[in-house]
Amino acid sequence: MAGKITLKQIAQHLGVAVSTVSKALKNSNEISQETKDRILKYVNEVHYTPNHLAINLRQQKTMTIGIIVPELVHHFFSRVISGVENQAGRYNYNVLISLSNDELDKERKITEMLTNGYVDGLLVSVAKESFEKQQFDHFEKLLSQKFPLVFFDRAPINLPVSKVIIDDVAGGYQATRHLIEQGARRIAILTTPRHISIGADREKGYRKALLEADMSIDESLILRIDESQSIRDQIKKLFNYPLRPDAIFAVNENYASFALKEAYNRSLKVPDDLLIVGFTDGFISKATIPSLTTIAQHGFEMGQKAVDILMEQIESGKYFEGQIVNIIPTNLIIRESSNQQLHRPLLK
Repeated sequence: MAGKITLKQIAQHLGVAVSTVSKALKNSNEISQETKDRILKYVNEVHYTPNHLAINLRQQKTMTIGIIVPELVHHFFSRVISGVENQAGRYNYNVLISLSNDELDKERKITEMLTNGYVDGLLVSVAKESFEKQQFDHFEKLLSQKFPLVFFDRAPINLPVSKVIIDDVAGGYQATRHLIEQGARRIAILTTPRHISIGADREKGYRKALLEADMSIDESLILRIDESQSIRDQIKKLFNYPLRPDAIFAVNENYASFALKEAYNRSLKVPDDLLIVGFTDGFISKATIPSLTTIAQHGFEMGQKAVDILMEQIESGKYFEGQIVNIIPTNLIIRESSNQQLHRPLLK
């Protein structure tokens, strides 16, 4: 039979109603097994495939979810997307990926576009500029419309939206506690501006570990990085102190790699002269020499859990009143940059 065959053509050929063919395809008990077998035999012979677009239109579903990430180059976000793709596939859903480039206006436009009939639900890691300006009206609109929405990693504190995050406070604590246990006493932190929640929480963990160890907090050792300026030039300031730090905790692996490069430029040996711990456990952490001790973020698992919460909203047709907060534990991965026993200097 030429062209793509339809349910109507199958029904006409077999002399049954279109609804009977549809029931056979759905394995309904409303028709006899004999009729069902006859229809399915012919369907296989003509290689019939359902028109999913038409089905989706009837169900008023796109069978697609959207995800908005600040960037793709960061290893963490690529792992989250992999987890989202993996889990969405188990629900027979497709994924639309968009980038905000950490810009408020772009995030607004993407959100409006995707939720205007393109997706059934949305996953978002909020842009830095949205935090900086404290403008979340585009998400408040979705909240009022009860549109399925889940935040991951970066989430506004005051919006009652479900979210999946890691335990950033615990991660900051684990990193700093490890440095203290290695004998460090002047521990610097390379963190984000205060309005970025993940940096603020990791700094809380840093402060908690210092206070528990009866160590004073030197505010001059807390360096909040402005990424609109040269990261390297800002980090250099720490190394110019008359009494430089003997350890650095960086809240992401980019900052940690810059610190490692600056130590190399100044002929400081890591970990002999300076201990460094990063955050994320991406490719950079494994590839540097020495390799970076880090806090694992478990991006793949975060993506999977975010999809599960979002699909519960979509499939139930009910938007959660309040929020579900899923917190993923962190763990410390000790490598050469903070452990002299593991570090083996390169032979000259």
